[in-house]
Amino acid sequence: MSRRVEQKAAARERIAAQLAAQQRAERRRRLLLAVGAVAVVVIVVGGLVVIRLTGGGSKTAQAPSGSAGSQILTALKSIPESTFTEAGTDAAQASPAAINAPALTASGKPKVLYIGAEYCPFCAAERWPVSVALSRFGTFSNLGTTHSASDDVYPNTPTLSFHGATYTSQYLAFTGVETTTNEKVNGQYAVLDTPTAADQQVYATYNQPPYVKSGGSIPFVDLGGKFVASGASYSPEILAGKTQSEVADALKDPSSPIAKAIDGSANLYTAALCKLTNNQPGNVCTSAAVTAAAGKLGQS
Repeated sequence: MSRRVEQKAAARERIAAQLAAQQRAERRRRLLLAVGAVAVVVIVVGGLVVIRLTGGGSKTAQAPSGSAGSQILTALKSIPESTFTEAGTDAAQASPAAINAPALTASGKPKVLYIGAEYCPFCAAERWPVSVALSRFGTFSNLGTTHSASDDVYPNTPTLSFHGATYTSQYLAFTGVETTTNEKVNGQYAVLDTPTAADQQVYATYNQPPYVKSGGSIPFVDLGGKFVASGASYSPEILAGKTQSEVADALKDPSSPIAKAIDGSANLYTAALCKLTNNQPGNVCTSAAVTAAAGKLGQS
């Protein structure tokens, strides 16, 4: 076995161990999302302002710590196809798994449902490939920037936030739910977004075995009722010490561990999304990277 192959095998074992630690940590922090109708009463000093994201639930007017500027939004949409090809999927340690469920739709389009929380480091990691993949089918507006909690594992992982964001696409609809902030109030992370009863039911039904390996973990992503993903597909440690801009800049560098992890995971999400859109747009869904990734969906 060559030294390069040995190093690659060791790296995969190390990441697999990190992801196993992720699952153990997430089981200790499962969302307290009750099955059935959701009733949440939130009292905020200074008053409440409720807004609604297209296809989503009610949201308080708290905001992420910043806003993703044009540099980040451009970076999400302008990753060279050659970078996706070189990234492949080797650095992704999990992929969306196919399920047999009713179609999940909104406004006549297949709907992607994301449920996470701003404190969660694994959510912080996974928002990047979810955003990259969705940016190949449409455009985000009002994406936030934030970081995971400072007192959790992988503290202050740099990330985006779907709270208050909108997504425009001719192919897909998207609902992003950030259930809490990354700041504690009276010892608990402050409530941010509330899923609709329908989205809550999807979470409660499909974020458990046999659909996912470890029930109750966040982030949870349902892709049109055809695929689900739970937890992070790579270790948040890869993003340690970076800013959001630095992560965005690294996405186009195929030699970067960040690009290999995020773009590789995005290839898998993209392949799943292409199953929902009947392989449209063609230039994305017939690309070499996405075609190769399609054969690995559901493999860990």
